[in-house]
Amino acid sequence: MKRALLFLPLLIFIGMAVFLYKGLFLNPKELDSALEGKPVPAFALETLEDAQLKITNKDLEGEVYLLNVWATWCPSCKYEHPFLNRLRAKGDVPIYGINYRDERGPALRYLAKSGDPYTKNIYDPNGKLGLDLGVYGAPETFVVDHKGVIRYRFAGVLGPQNWADTFMPLISDLRKEAQAAKGGA
Repeated sequence: MKRALLFLPLLIFIGMAVFLYKGLFLNPKELDSALEGKPVPAFALETLEDAQLKITNKDLEGEVYLLNVWATWCPSCKYEHPFLNRLRAKGDVPIYGINYRDERGPALRYLAKSGDPYTKNIYDPNGKLGLDLGVYGAPETFVVDHKGVIRYRFAGVLGPQNWADTFMPLISDLRKEAQAAKGGA
């Protein structure tokens, strides 16, 4: 019995090594999202630009769009921002910003200085909408279909490569689905 206990640390080490080795092959950008295939959580929040103006999840339905979680305290968001400005200029898809756990003044000054890629900006100072979306941090981007259903979640900086490889093909397919639904209605 004592002899078997001598091998216990070795067995624990081997078990942990296998577990950690498997983790080396996981992609940290691919996060499971419990909300993929489900509607955007219900919300009624102020817009960043106007505290008197409320926006709801129902206001965004009817077209394929992106929800982009960003903040002024987020260095990766600042790195992503010029690409979002280029997307807005091209007019490929509406982008709705979720200003996440941020302060209104600095966020407005940042957009005035760096350009505003957002069709509308949802002000989420306490992070409730972000929490409901399962946001791990900023930036995160969600592709939402014309019915308001989240179809894809991406954690990290959106750039030309992932835009061309993943986002545009998905958006194109979702627009075809929306057209087919309109044609059948």
